[in-house]
Amino acid sequence: MNTRFFAAPSTAGPSGHIMARIIAKFGGTSVGDIGRIKAVAARVKAMTDAGDEVCVVLSAMAGTTDQLIDWTRQTAAMHDAREYDVVVSAGEQITVGLMALALQELGVEARSWLGWQLPLSTDVTHGNARINRIETAELIRRMGEGQVQVIAGFQGLGADNRVTTLGRGGTDTTAVALAASIGAERCDIFSDVDGVYTSDPRIVAKARKLDKITYEEMLEMASLGAKVLQTRSVEAAMKHGVPLRVVSSFNNTPGTLVVDESEIVEQEIVSSIAYSRDEAKITLQHVADRPGVAADVFGPLAEADVNVDMIVQSSSGNGDATDMTFTVARSDLDRSLSILKDLKPKIAYTKMFSDADVVKISVVGVGMRSHAGVAGRMFSALAEKGINIQVISTSEIKVSVLIAEEYTELALRTLHTAYGLDDD
Repeated sequence: MNTRFFAAPSTAGPSGHIMARIIAKFGGTSVGDIGRIKAVAARVKAMTDAGDEVCVVLSAMAGTTDQLIDWTRQTAAMHDAREYDVVVSAGEQITVGLMALALQELGVEARSWLGWQLPLSTDVTHGNARINRIETAELIRRMGEGQVQVIAGFQGLGADNRVTTLGRGGTDTTAVALAASIGAERCDIFSDVDGVYTSDPRIVAKARKLDKITYEEMLEMASLGAKVLQTRSVEAAMKHGVPLRVVSSFNNTPGTLVVDESEIVEQEIVSSIAYSRDEAKITLQHVADRPGVAADVFGPLAEADVNVDMIVQSSSGNGDATDMTFTVARSDLDRSLSILKDLKPKIAYTKMFSDADVVKISVVGVGMRSHAGVAGRMFSALAEKGINIQVISTSEIKVSVLIAEEYTELALRTLHTAYGLDDD
């Protein structure tokens, strides 16, 4: 990314509207067919009619990237990562071209750009590249002349002069990086959700949409599997101070602003109750209690790119051994068990158990820093409903527990009420 970040100029537009430089990112469902592309174009036209300078960042049409990945794997199971990026980046090329055409049909001057045309320069980690720099001078010049810039998300140009992709959710990252580079006043993330809620409204009927949420809280929620924003995009927005707005493509509700903590006047102790079903629990029984045993267990898992999350260790026997319980992604369970089975002679555990029917429930809120008793309230509320806690982990603004999956809905609703988050 360019290191020259500057504030976009704000001047009065039609009817006294304050003109702003805006990045508008639209996800795959928002551009899922020609009708939706035309609807997005009409929305962008309304922004430009109001006097805003707009840069649109697009994903591929919903389902397109999955199809391209599947075709790549069918063609070559052990595929070349550079050619993989050429194939899977093709979806965004289609949407930006169609969007530019749709805007032109509405009388809006527009031009499409692929990652290599800017260029958006990345490292050479094909399939999961990181952005190094974006050349934005030409974009800024054209936006100043009233032309809408339509940018392909998810893709860039590596130092090897090959097309790269940024990993799943990479269009969010593209949008935030561009917002930082051009000094945008806001980065709007349009999708099929109309904001960030205090919990999953499909489960918790009394969940309410938040007007604002902090970067840190959103980062915790994204890491827990919330589909609203991609983790790397939130990290980039927090680092560069880019205000994000999560808003629906299909209605005109205000959405949720993701901002610095200082911009929220009255911060709730707990802002949300989140959950992740992508969890599996492993227990190693009667492991020798000696220095280095944890490294012997978790080192080989890390080398195999298995992320270990929650960990609890307790003494067993007469104190010369310990039981280790930890969680991994459900998709990594079989691989983890295989690795640990091979390590049994070295670790010398007596038995190994696993359970994939678990869920992680978390309470999240920056207000935890200055208030005691948050965890205690969580434990008491769950105990009153007869829900057993299997593993506990904490951070400065999050408390997470592992429970049996069958209690997911009950736990979410119970905690939502316990922390006063219900919509009255």
